[in-house]
Amino acid sequence: MFPRLIARQFCIWGGAACALLLSCAALSQTKPGYAGSLSDFRPRKEVPGESFIGPGACASCHAQKSSSHLQTAMGHALQKPTESAVLRSHPRMTFQAGRFSYQIVSDGLQSVYRVTDGKETLSEPILYAFGNAHVAQTYVFRRGGRLYESRVSYYTAIDGLDWTIGDILNPPPSLEEAAGRDIDGDEARNCFSCHATAALVNGKVQLDRIIPGVTCEACHGPGERHAVAKLLETGEDSAIFNPKRLEPETLSQEFCGACHRGVDTVAMMPDLGGLSNVRFQPYRLFNSRGHDPKDAHLVCTACHDPHLDLKQNEAGSDSKCTVCHEPSGAAQTPEKIQNKGAAGKRCSVGRDKCVTCHMPKVELPGAHFKFTDHRIRIVRPKEPYPY
Repeated sequence: MFPRLIARQFCIWGGAACALLLSCAALSQTKPGYAGSLSDFRPRKEVPGESFIGPGACASCHAQKSSSHLQTAMGHALQKPTESAVLRSHPRMTFQAGRFSYQIVSDGLQSVYRVTDGKETLSEPILYAFGNAHVAQTYVFRRGGRLYESRVSYYTAIDGLDWTIGDILNPPPSLEEAAGRDIDGDEARNCFSCHATAALVNGKVQLDRIIPGVTCEACHGPGERHAVAKLLETGEDSAIFNPKRLEPETLSQEFCGACHRGVDTVAMMPDLGGLSNVRFQPYRLFNSRGHDPKDAHLVCTACHDPHLDLKQNEAGSDSKCTVCHEPSGAAQTPEKIQNKGAAGKRCSVGRDKCVTCHMPKVELPGAHFKFTDHRIRIVRPKEPYPY
């Protein structure tokens, strides 16, 4: 209710608040083409001097999209412990690894992460839960002023704890290292800037200002000027970023790939990230043989609306595939006629559940989950995984 809230506050704040808002409007008017300064905006990128207003303010005008987005995995990519459905429904979780015992105990007010070797115990409150537990949920705590990632995570498939992917130490050399992995610094910036909004100030993680989850402004940029421009009807450009204006390859590889990892990022990883790169959808999509990454049909948002939660339906993407790969005898829709130049080969095997053959599910060891491989191809039995 942002505009109405500010309107009510005018009566309370008086001339000072009015002058502040009008100065914001005047500033935006004296900076013609402000939206142009957001033209190179990317997720995780700071925009110096601009302020975030939070998803509640966005919902005042964009109620439907805001409401649906709050139900998505992205919207819950980062949560406070009291907001985590996993921690609320699991008051005590345990895990044993050699001489180390792990516990996560929740009482509704806080969740505490404990590790003991039988002699000493390390105990810290959980600061944040990463992930909405569609696959897993990992926890971050602070010790000695530094941030640590928990060595164990919750996995939905087993409804319990197991080693966090990539974090297993066999055996851990000390209680401190058995408890968590130090992520303070660059890794904390990477983690929080992808799982939250407004996480960085001057290149540093600012937990006191963070907005949990990937909210509107994580993809559209800071919204204060946009809200003021709309409230005061200044007539200036919308002063907000719209990813739809990006070229298809830029949108997938640079914009979505800023967090989901595009081809340039994966190319810098040892062994291209190994089998773990099955999680990096923009990279996998880029390497799909015969599929032009510059084609709008191949952009991430052609199949996935970021305002809606992902539907786990194998037939759900068929209409996206058949826009180009028209099944034999299929009716010509206006959309297909318009995109006739993008026609691909017709499938000689089937007409539905395309992804079951062309985007196989790949099990990542230790993840307790099979990820959909976005490298579109004809998959043959016993064929090695293409990196």
